[in-house]
Amino acid sequence: MANHGSGKLRVGVLYGGRSTEHEVSLRSAASVYRRLNRDKFDVSAIYIDKEGSWHWAAIPASFMQSNENSLPVSTSAPEVVFLPRPHKGSDGRNKAVFVHQSQANFGKREEVDVIVPMLHGQNCEDGRLQGLLDSAAVPYTGSGVLGSAIGMDKEISKRLAKMAGIPIVPYRIVRSWDSAATLESVMSDAEKSFSYPIFVKATREGSSVGVYKVKSRAEFLPAIQKAFGYDNKVLIEKGIPAREIEFSAMQNIDRSQKPLVSIAAEIIPTGEFYTYDAKYNDENGAIFKIPAEISKEQLATMTKLAQDIFIALELEGYARIDLFLDSKTGDYYLNEVNTLPGFTSISMFPKLFEESGIPYTELLTKLVDLAMSKSAK
Repeated sequence: MANHGSGKLRVGVLYGGRSTEHEVSLRSAASVYRRLNRDKFDVSAIYIDKEGSWHWAAIPASFMQSNENSLPVSTSAPEVVFLPRPHKGSDGRNKAVFVHQSQANFGKREEVDVIVPMLHGQNCEDGRLQGLLDSAAVPYTGSGVLGSAIGMDKEISKRLAKMAGIPIVPYRIVRSWDSAATLESVMSDAEKSFSYPIFVKATREGSSVGVYKVKSRAEFLPAIQKAFGYDNKVLIEKGIPAREIEFSAMQNIDRSQKPLVSIAAEIIPTGEFYTYDAKYNDENGAIFKIPAEISKEQLATMTKLAQDIFIALELEGYARIDLFLDSKTGDYYLNEVNTLPGFTSISMFPKLFEESGIPYTELLTKLVDLAMSKSAK
């Protein structure tokens, strides 16, 4: 173990970020910061503000007993610079090194043994952050560069899944530089091939940001144009009468074993679909059935499918796997994967593992152990 006066690993919870999901990150980070096992870890917090500056966040001791559901935003906290190069501490382990920039502590260094990213969305879970951490040879939880980039891009995920024999919902792609004639052609093809309703999705956003349900031609092009406000690549997907079934998955430390998959949950939106507001702002936005009311055969099939998806998309550490179960045909489809899912105490990822027999704090310890094991290898 690293020695910081306590003989414990020093864990850095990284939160905030330049993303449309900045506020969601604060909520995930709050739960993780509180629930990391203090008998095993010294815990620090590093905040990335919306402009991309990094801060050494001094979280008050009172936060641990408070009811605040967001980790404090610390733009007034000392700004630090992350050193993107390998650095070994006196215990021989690679460290994440942060150097203070304020006049009072200029040049003071903070060392962290392992980073727990609680960041969501672009610039955070799309491989960019992971590449930065890899450049410094710093252990971190979750997928690496490749799995993160694949998981963030819904179209690339679909393309690779299809190549691996995993069923996907039919789709088309348009890009912001496509001509009006090209857009018209793709929309006409989608109408004929899919029929309404059709979903239009910004390809590299999470939490249903930039997702629109289209019911007519009059709504089609405006939805595409709105989605272009989030991404220059937009997915046009067939709407199917599907049940949304979700699994939590976690890599085994013994990598010769398939990923561990939780029990299943079903998400039943009370509105048109599971929107951002339904996920985070409307407490009545959805009904959650844990476990999902599916047969043993369906559970077995989807559990294996979740494992196959985890492997095919090069995921590591942990992820949430979202599947569709066609209500009419009983067919299964990949919906999407989330390589840095929400981690609040009521978020689906920790909740499903808790219901599967792995309590929240124990789950966090396992994820840190996975990160350290990967780094050691």
